[in-house]
Amino acid sequence: MSAGTASQADRWIGRGEALARLGVKAQTLYAYVSRGRITARPDPEDPRRSLYAVSDIVRLSGDEPETGDIGQWLPPPEEAETSTVEVRSSVSMSVHGRLFYRGMDAVQLAEAATLEDVARLMWDARSVNPFAEVRPRVGATPGPSARGRVFAALARRAEEDAELKVRPAEALRIECARVLDEAVDAVAGPGPRLFLHQRLARAWKVQERDAHLVRRALVLSGDDGLDAAAMATRTAAVGGASPAGAALAGLAVLTGSSLIVDLARESAWVLAVRRQAVDAARRAHEAGALSGFGDPAWPGGDPRAAALLAVADLPPDLTRAMREGREMTGRAPTFGLALVAVTRRLELPREAAADLLMIGRLAGLLAHALDQTTNGSPIRGRLRYVGPEPGAN
Repeated sequence: MSAGTASQADRWIGRGEALARLGVKAQTLYAYVSRGRITARPDPEDPRRSLYAVSDIVRLSGDEPETGDIGQWLPPPEEAETSTVEVRSSVSMSVHGRLFYRGMDAVQLAEAATLEDVARLMWDARSVNPFAEVRPRVGATPGPSARGRVFAALARRAEEDAELKVRPAEALRIECARVLDEAVDAVAGPGPRLFLHQRLARAWKVQERDAHLVRRALVLSGDDGLDAAAMATRTAAVGGASPAGAALAGLAVLTGSSLIVDLARESAWVLAVRRQAVDAARRAHEAGALSGFGDPAWPGGDPRAAALLAVADLPPDLTRAMREGREMTGRAPTFGLALVAVTRRLELPREAAADLLMIGRLAGLLAHALDQTTNGSPIRGRLRYVGPEPGAN
């Protein structure tokens, strides 16, 4: 597809033109948007109005694309096997061994920013504070684990927020703030309306002087580029899910990822270190059980791990084991291992590293849902059926 055709493929039109092309009533157009058949976004010049993706409307109306208009919305068959899906994102990027949230260095942000600050940055809400509209929800979220309670809270919000209408960006940001607030309450329980990291620290009985470690961990967990969790969130948003529903899809992918599996292994190793630190890294390395050193995504070392460990003030046994592990493998600690080390240093519950990662990433996944809904280009996929032919059995 040429550059000119690609630019036309991302064209957006107003409601009147969309209705005229489709030949339907407004209610039907809204239903198409809700079900993900037409992608919509707020009009940058008037957020109260919506714009609709021309390519979706052409596909549904059955019209042939105009010459030089939108071209083919799917790659031709001979290109299908090698084509890649391009997703436009303004949430985060990594370059030259550094991670940036909307152009701001994540490590530098972690020095002083709260999760609320970073959420507002990633949600492009720096001029307003959506958290100012949040009120505590009455009643605890049931569930035997923090992760289960977060999933229950998101599922409840997804059901409540499922509406057959396009909401302006400002309303969506407030919705995201409420989702994040309720997720933290699901982990920490009800209490004083402190900063999000303070509420978690209070629930985990972290001393006030150490609460900054919880804050830093949350900020550094905010996003990790376009991984499978972010892609799942964006795809759900395109399909019409609310921010809570889209983020729930992303968290479901995250909790089943190798990252969470590695966290469990790293936690087991750190616990072994605390029980018997002498030669812990060497013994684990010889047994093939040393985990948490070296991340292919960060060949030079994950800057988030380095930043968190630099201020963690780890006890001597953990410090020694981390140093030995790096010497054994020749690789730097991963961010997951840094999270585990900090949670052990603070004597938090065993699953706390995964819980911190989950809450921090929730802010980023909500950012991906917002970004896709308000600014994202349509996500196109092609299903190539390879099963039995009809009637073959």
